[in-house]
Amino acid sequence: MPSNPFKESLISRQRPGPCSLVIFGATGDLTHRKLIPALYNLAVDGELPPQTKVLAFARRDKTDDDFRSELEEANRKHSRQGHDDAIWRHFAESIHYHRSEFQDDQGYASLADRLDQFDHQRGAPANRLFYLASAPEFFEPIMTHIRQADLNRPADGCWARVVCEKPFGTDLKSARSLNQVVSEAFDERDTYRIDHYLGKETAQNIMVLRFANALFEPLWRNRFVDHVQITCAENLGMEGGRGGYYDKSGALRDMVQNHLFQLLSLVAMEPPIGLSADAVRDEKVKVLRSLRPLVGPEQVGANVVRAQYTAGSVDGVVRPGYREEDRVDPASMTESYVALRLFIDTWRWSGVPFYIRVGKQLPKKATEISVHFKATPQIPFNTDAVRGGKNVLVIRIQPDEGIALRFLSKMPGSALRMEPVKMNFHYRDSFGKTSPEAYERLLLDAMAGDATLFARRDEVEAAWKFIDELQHAWHESESPPPMASYPAGSWGPKEADQLLGQDDRVWRRL
Repeated sequence: MPSNPFKESLISRQRPGPCSLVIFGATGDLTHRKLIPALYNLAVDGELPPQTKVLAFARRDKTDDDFRSELEEANRKHSRQGHDDAIWRHFAESIHYHRSEFQDDQGYASLADRLDQFDHQRGAPANRLFYLASAPEFFEPIMTHIRQADLNRPADGCWARVVCEKPFGTDLKSARSLNQVVSEAFDERDTYRIDHYLGKETAQNIMVLRFANALFEPLWRNRFVDHVQITCAENLGMEGGRGGYYDKSGALRDMVQNHLFQLLSLVAMEPPIGLSADAVRDEKVKVLRSLRPLVGPEQVGANVVRAQYTAGSVDGVVRPGYREEDRVDPASMTESYVALRLFIDTWRWSGVPFYIRVGKQLPKKATEISVHFKATPQIPFNTDAVRGGKNVLVIRIQPDEGIALRFLSKMPGSALRMEPVKMNFHYRDSFGKTSPEAYERLLLDAMAGDATLFARRDEVEAAWKFIDELQHAWHESESPPPMASYPAGSWGPKEADQLLGQDDRVWRRL
């Protein structure tokens, strides 16, 4: 009998050992909304490693009690399992605050002392996980000081790892430079570049859907698939003072380079030889390297649409245009929307277009992947219903995680009338509980040493290599492709519809 590369998935992994988690930039929004609620929920489920300590490293002047009170308030708002006072009191005892500037040598020396104190209290040395939740410009000084203070050198029998939040660089050059800085302190096997989209349950389910179901795997190729769409729609703009950051980034670098290219890789990858981190990531990086390059303004203009939203209304609320947003340059040429037509030059996907779109101030918040299958021959049903009723498999990433399959069915009655119907799978309905938050899975994986859902160095650099060509065409060529526009509350610019219309296709209506 042939070996099953997914057999290891049936084996429960060992619970991680005691760990000290150091969060750099811990007074920020990420810690309050995501990291602490994730750790709390792991504690509720009994999955948090025993004797875990959380040490917040930040510049503001706070006491342990001050910081715990802030986090308790945030946890009441953001914990998916609600807030239990008794569990919180016990969990909060593990949270401590360490005040220091990111470039203060003494701050890292005293950090080492506090970590040693935790080990003394436990009666044995523990593992160490460093989480960079700070602004990207502080990554280099933090990494340098960690190395100089020998914090990256674990005790015998323990490990030291680092988790890096996005954005990991702003182009290929900066990503390579940052990779070099991190590699001077931590080996690649101990470096975890986080992408929270990969922690979402449905994203993880893509491989199971594809490779564990005989119904889909034989059809997952150019002979049967007409095209694939990946949509990430957001119904917000630059709220919360985000305009300053976003105007330096844009939709392409903020979302496509990381989140959406990760989803693309999972959809298009070949079966891995096993479920080890490197086996999976080997196949994902092959997809990125197989993307047909778009070089120069002519190719970019023919396959990529960039746009900014103008004033409009979303959910009945009047919204300003992108250039009128707080902290956005009134003459900005940063895209709030981008649509791409991509081709993956492999045997499996030759000739199949992949359409990706992401945008701000769209009608709703949703992320989904839709696989559109080719139509059947129109014999014997030579009807409009057959011509327009192609089978579509929809993988909903958020907010309503699940999978749906559309197919044609005969309507009741004496006449032969057909209508599209849908088979729906919802995680909550099928399993009776909500899916864990992405950060719960990713934090636990980092502690367990499972890097499958984290980006490897060559993945990051391959993605940036492709994105850099588009950025160059937009911002450095003599005749860049134009910037389109769309009113807030619409589904994007007409140019994005025309991109698919050229191929006699339309965007799926969410």
